Amino acid sequence: MSTLTEADFRALREARTRTPDALGGAFARRERRELLGDDGRLLIVAADHPARGSLAVGGDESAMADRYDLLDRMATALANPAVDGVLGTPDIIDDLAALGLLDGKLIVGSMNRGGLRGASFEMDDRYTAYDVPTMAARGIDFAKALVRVNLSDPGTALTLEATARAVTEAAAARLPIMLEPFLSEWRDGRIVNDLTPDAVIRSVAIASGLGADSSYTWMKLPVVDEMERVMASTTMPTLLLGGDGGGDPDAMFASWRDALALPGVVGLTVGRNLLYPPDGDVAAAVAVAAELTHTPARLGA
Repeated sequence: MSTLTEADFRALREARTRTPDALGGAFARRERRELLGDDGRLLIVAADHPARGSLAVGGDESAMADRYDLLDRMATALANPAVDGVLGTPDIIDDLAALGLLDGKLIVGSMNRGGLRGASFEMDDRYTAYDVPTMAARGIDFAKALVRVNLSDPGTALTLEATARAVTEAAAARLPIMLEPFLSEWRDGRIVNDLTPDAVIRSVAIASGLGADSSYTWMKLPVVDEMERVMASTTMPTLLLGGDGGGDPDAMFASWRDALALPGVVGLTVGRNLLYPPDGDVAAAVAVAAELTHTPARLGA
């Protein structure tokens, strides 16, 4: 069942064509909120994958290619009051702002999308989307950067340097920034992230030291085995990423439930697993994630 109408999309196209300045005005008019609510938890829906050329969900290589369908799924997710915000690149965020869907929601700006999926330069994760000055000017609430570390690829050095600069700039602007670190390697011509506990812990250690000021740094980490050890590797507030559901939603939700109970875990940042669930019911998947994130019994973790 659609949340948005053809009239909504027509108005969006008209705004982009005839009144592009109105897109900036949508940020100025939107209702702002505190970073953390009363329960200190966050559920963020992510949609920054397409800008890196990553359109696949499961076995469907073009699942996220239809922008109208993606926006409708985002609208369905954001309609749940327990969804605290959205993570996206400027194109997605501008669309959602123009559609009036961001009142009372946090906006997380995705920064480095230059390491295109499948490219020979994939490890050179250049900063091609949001920058700190623009986010500060538009009142965007949070920044996000991908930090893939490949010890055999020189592109990693440029990514680390650029990320350190972004962390320093974000702290100076008092803008929280979440880092999503991985140890990665080339395998059969593609980049694969190492999701063993020791590799995740090592990636956290590397990312934690980036920048001249860590006071506004958060972590965005995968749910892996031995999450207790992983969370013991950082004092920074941590959001869990959804990762690959593997076709078993029940097992995925159970793993999130256990990880959300750990000290230092503040909530979830999930994209495709909520927007493209196996049964197609976005509202139901979001409701489960909301219950897991904001259940009172889990507060104080």
